[in-house]
Amino acid sequence: MQELFADDKPTRAFLVAVQLPDVADNKFQASVAEFGRLVTTLGMEVVGVESQKRPSFDAATYVGSGKVLEIKDKLEFDELDHPDDNYLVAVNNDITPFQARALSDALGFPVLDRTGVILEIFHRHAHSPQAKAQVELVRLAYITPRIRELRKGMTYKQRGAARSKGVGERFGELDRRRVRDRITELKAEIKAFETNQQARQKRRKDAYKVALVGYTNAGKSTFMRALTDSDVLVADKLFATLDTTVRMLSPAVEPTILVSDTVGFLKDLPHGLVASFKSTLEEALEASLLLHIVDASADDFDDQLKTTEQVLAEIEAGDIPTILVFNKVDLIKDPTRLELLKNWPDALKVSAFSEPDVSLVHQKVCEFFFGEKIERWLVLRHDQGALRSELYDNCEVLEEISDHDGIKIRVLGHRFHIESAAKLTGEQVT
Repeated sequence: MQELFADDKPTRAFLVAVQLPDVADNKFQASVAEFGRLVTTLGMEVVGVESQKRPSFDAATYVGSGKVLEIKDKLEFDELDHPDDNYLVAVNNDITPFQARALSDALGFPVLDRTGVILEIFHRHAHSPQAKAQVELVRLAYITPRIRELRKGMTYKQRGAARSKGVGERFGELDRRRVRDRITELKAEIKAFETNQQARQKRRKDAYKVALVGYTNAGKSTFMRALTDSDVLVADKLFATLDTTVRMLSPAVEPTILVSDTVGFLKDLPHGLVASFKSTLEEALEASLLLHIVDASADDFDDQLKTTEQVLAEIEAGDIPTILVFNKVDLIKDPTRLELLKNWPDALKVSAFSEPDVSLVHQKVCEFFFGEKIERWLVLRHDQGALRSELYDNCEVLEEISDHDGIKIRVLGHRFHIESAAKLTGEQVT
């Protein structure tokens, strides 16, 4: 592979996973299956899965010594049939640099843990300068404490090492000072990107904003294409979208509604990635409405739903009005699953490939912004002339009284306009 290896030969990956006592069997199986999709997203072929139940991770090699020998035998046996291919051992947990090196030494092949796999995917799928800078920043922060161990790890003699180029070798020549300098440069670049992004958001301040959020591969980009009649990337792979895309809702309405697609979430997503992508996720923070897309056909869709809610809370977007959208219902064959969805009576149960379903989502978005009119008194400060003008533009002003306390206005308009104005006046919105 171009990034993980010095050549473009096929890469065969062995997955290794440890099930701890507090992890239920079905949750563990779902986690391993998801990790397999992550590895496949890197273009590797998963040729084996080795798991072990343990009370804790082995301090030296993650798995026990007996399991290490089993994995080593299977790797060497498989290599006899594919002597020209590259091999990688992918670990479905975060392990220490020491554990990674010790396991790599014992097996004779490069080792990449869960965070390393996710970082590699983000690196490959980042296209804009901002996304590339953010990914590089997290990768450097991840690799800095591993440089010493990874350098040691590249010294072992193995058949695979002679032709492979792992993460350690890519960064082995960087000393800590150069890494620190590069991190400083990247932080300055990201700050400049954020300033430009805020300027773009300011220019769009008069538009209604909807953000698509949800677990990776839930179908957000497919819905983005359907709702905006655009040609955004749609791919059946994890983290296909890393750069935020903004398009107009189609069929168009007046005032304009903007729809943004955001990076997907993942269980156990490295905290640094969430923090580094906060500027990207700020499209969600700037939105007036979130469409939370959930893959209803996934075995662990309820866990995926909770993961997204947790990340939204982490970036302080948990209080934004949200429409829950269960996608891919056309793929559900199990009647029990359909019954389970009834636990969310207010959610939309749809397919992004169904025109009537997409029209329903379009309708619900428009209803949120334009559907209901309410009458309310608002009290503006005397210095809020711009807000007063907006109320005259967007609502019917029934009465206005000005005194020393401020400007009292009785307005009739769509709930969205009036509640947005109420927040700016400091009133509690109920």
